[in-house]
Amino acid sequence: MTRSELDILLLPEVQQAIDENIARDAVQVALDGRIPHAREVATQVKYLQRARTKLPRLYEARAIIPARAFEQSSSEECAAAKRLTGRTLLDLTCGLGMDSIAFSTHFERVVALERDEVLADVVRENLKRLGIDNVEVITTSAEEYVASCEEHFDWIYADPDRRTAEGRRVVRLEDCSPDMVALWPALRRITERVAIKNSPLFDVEEAFRLFGECGVEVISLGGECKEVNIYADGREPQLAAEAVGRGREEYLRREIVDMPSEGEFAAEEYGWLIIPDVALQKARLAQHSLRTKADIWGNNSFAFARTEPEGVLGRVERIERIEKFDIKRLKRELKGRGVDIILRDFPLSVDDIRRRTGSRSGNEVRLALTRVRGESYVVYLE
Repeated sequence: MTRSELDILLLPEVQQAIDENIARDAVQVALDGRIPHAREVATQVKYLQRARTKLPRLYEARAIIPARAFEQSSSEECAAAKRLTGRTLLDLTCGLGMDSIAFSTHFERVVALERDEVLADVVRENLKRLGIDNVEVITTSAEEYVASCEEHFDWIYADPDRRTAEGRRVVRLEDCSPDMVALWPALRRITERVAIKNSPLFDVEEAFRLFGECGVEVISLGGECKEVNIYADGREPQLAAEAVGRGREEYLRREIVDMPSEGEFAAEEYGWLIIPDVALQKARLAQHSLRTKADIWGNNSFAFARTEPEGVLGRVERIERIEKFDIKRLKRELKGRGVDIILRDFPLSVDDIRRRTGSRSGNEVRLALTRVRGESYVVYLE
């Protein structure tokens, strides 16, 4: 967002136009010659509509939402899931400010750094609209602020930019901006506790290689992995998986046992299929979590139970029957029918199966396909 675009959006007549057209199609708004600054109004209508689910507080406040900042922002639910509390927090990477807004309810004072002057002003304006007065936004880079900082903070938080100047996506912490590995010695001068949000692609074991004594937390929302968070605060190494709104499991790393189930795959005995939540899978905790409740042969596998399990972080489905995978037989059964397919550890994709069987997307038949001990199986679900 440019300075001139922000100036336009702050005009009273533009704010009124946004509110009056909030329910309209953004394209229609852009083409409506009666609306002042229709293009800018349409863009805000578009992103406010998208924010209604992801960032409901910003939607209700009719906040200013720059496009790129919206795409890179944490959702409100994921921001609220971070378990940080204390008196003071330094947010090195403010962005749209959703994490700082969440932290404002758990800290007396939050200092948020944003090097983009226009985005910093956007966040200041949004904080006023939300009635939040304990977040101070400072226009500077993390490196510059930390180098001259003399204040001690209870926590430092960062969500490093995972795009290079050329727009290429990166995952390694050393390739992100700011480089938290390079900053580490300077950070330790002003805090004992650092939290880092990472890409869902970040390898949980990499956190222990880089920081040793830390906790690693995987956050999922709506069945999708959203964040891998590192809490480098000297705690005994631990792993946690949280499905927002559904449950959380955490274990000391030294206690985690990843032993595949023993014995044969008892297809005729299983009555229940467990689909571990993606947070468990990403944290490599599925086997440990389910080892006393079901049979499971890998952290990326389905689990199978003879009786309905309780307290599972994931979906539990009733099994109708299990058969060996036979593509010809499947084609005879599924051709022309609507089929809901889920896969784990299976060599074919959903599109491959639909193409080979002549089936289509739908829910006339529900199947789970997997490999166990080198054999492929089709699990028919009720």
